[in-house]
Amino acid sequence: MRGYLLKETVHAVAVQAIRTVQAGQRLMPPDVADRLTEHFPRSALTPRETEVLHSVAQGMGNKEIPDRLGTAAGTIKAHVQNILGKLNASDRTQAVTIALQRVIIHLP
Repeated sequence: MRGYLLKETVHAVAVQAIRTVQAGQRLMPPDVADRLTEHFPRSALTPRETEVLHSVAQGMGNKEIPDRLGTAAGTIKAHVQNILGKLNASDRTQAVTIALQRVIIHLP
């Protein structure tokens, strides 16, 4: 999914949204994000867990993330386990998918 609008979106906003998505960008207007969070509340991920999850979403492994974030490999492993538990995900891929759907993380 690259963009999403509500039915009641004003025509001018819809036209700009189409241009944004056509340019290869993603679009999630604040009102849409607010409605989604009503149904899928944000997880209680810490800022560091969110950083780790974003690194995972970019394809980094547990051995690469410590260099990027300046922490120990064991700490990253613990963060990943916490993320899986908090998101009720069975693996890293599912955690990233859930985080993207819930707008916890964004990818370019």
